[in-house]
Amino acid sequence: MSVPAAYLGVIIIWSTTPLAIKWSSEGAGFLFGVTSRMVIGAAICMSLMLLLRVKMPWHKQALLTYTAAGAGVFGAMTCVYWGAQYIPSGMVSVIFGLTPIVTGAFAAVLIAESSFTPAKITGMLAGSIGLIFIFGTGIELGPDSVFGIMAILVSVVIHSLSAVWVKRINARIPALATTTGALLFAIPFYTVSWFIFDGRWPAQLPTHTLASIIYLGIFGSALGFMLYYYALKHIEAGRMALVTFVTPVLALMLGLWLNHETIHSSVIIGTALILSGLLFYEWGNLVSRKISAMVTVTKIRQE
Repeated sequence: MSVPAAYLGVIIIWSTTPLAIKWSSEGAGFLFGVTSRMVIGAAICMSLMLLLRVKMPWHKQALLTYTAAGAGVFGAMTCVYWGAQYIPSGMVSVIFGLTPIVTGAFAAVLIAESSFTPAKITGMLAGSIGLIFIFGTGIELGPDSVFGIMAILVSVVIHSLSAVWVKRINARIPALATTTGALLFAIPFYTVSWFIFDGRWPAQLPTHTLASIIYLGIFGSALGFMLYYYALKHIEAGRMALVTFVTPVLALMLGLWLNHETIHSSVIIGTALILSGLLFYEWGNLVSRKISAMVTVTKIRQE
């Protein structure tokens, strides 16, 4: 599989996921929505493994990978589903735009993937200021919105830590096996959580809710995770997280067009700051080196 194609697929799927998450919880409860999504995703993954004759590794590194990935799936997605009840879907994606910065921080500490530089620190500061603007919008929308924003932030931390953990284990196993193992690890936790905190089977599901659950099960869980872990095997964890540079803008537009969500001016400012921070974080060092090289060449020519 082409790595750029997998990367593009993740961008498309992650752009549509926040709105689908919001719709999948309507009329059914967020725990039912996320649990049923994961069950569908696991069934598809296991079917694909049989069809493609992919063997499920069970050695120590594989089990550690399933644990790391599954813990991320359960923790991050539970927080996202809970938080998405209280904030617009576009805002979910905007906050997730901080993932590269958080992932980079974990990667620097845990796997020495990169070091903190002035450009990266500038990017972190810009992203933090952007988050302050987002919190300002949450305060305007009500206290529940602030809780929703905090839940998505916790999700970002869990997701980032899980990605770096998987990268650190570096088990050479198929992406499909990683996805299947992660879902099989997470499903019992989802099922128990749904049984304890909800336990009600919905009498009737709205059409858009059912369609969203199926879409998330097929694309968001099975195909999306498979493409994500495939690409993660071939590129740096911090660079993989850059998919969130594009998804906030697309998700905001989808929320506006399809769900009639209001985009507050502070959200626009916060989004711009977060994306600017990502630009500084990823490419600031490269730009500064090129500028320094150009200045050096100019001085040499003048001499």
